[in-house]
Amino acid sequence: MTHPHGFSGRPGVGGSASHGSPWLRLAAQCSGASVGAAAILAIVAFATTGAGAGGSVLFSAAIVIVFFALSLIAGHLAGRNNPSGAIGVFAVVYAIKIFGFAALLLWLGKPAWIVGPWFGASGIVTVVVWQAVEVFAFSRLRLQIFDDAPAASADRGDAPPSSEEADSHD
Repeated sequence: MTHPHGFSGRPGVGGSASHGSPWLRLAAQCSGASVGAAAILAIVAFATTGAGAGGSVLFSAAIVIVFFALSLIAGHLAGRNNPSGAIGVFAVVYAIKIFGFAALLLWLGKPAWIVGPWFGASGIVTVVVWQAVEVFAFSRLRLQIFDDAPAASADRGDAPPSSEEADSHD
């Protein structure tokens, strides 16, 4: 269903039709900011504590980035066919991720080279940066829920009668 102004509704609303997927755009913005923060933290960790600390920072950041990006990618895939179902997919994928990542981390165990404090600090910093960018970027999205463009009907045969028309029939 297309509309003269794009996918539906007013121009500039529901930008996913003309500007790519909002979910992939969110994933790219959040990933970029998180990678930048992790790179800075990894340099500090490497300079102050050594290669194990730098690697711990990067490994922790990679886990967090993959964890959060999976939801946005799932939202993109679901949103292509069922835009209103994307939020439900987020919730289901989130639950699967919690159990999946917990099982994976328990199964893998802690590698000997991990420096715990740097690993934990990187996880916290990456989560905070990701969430801050995601909330800010999501607040800028203009997702249209309802098509508020008036229906163009010459005879108004499909429109409900106005109160004036209803009163004139009495």
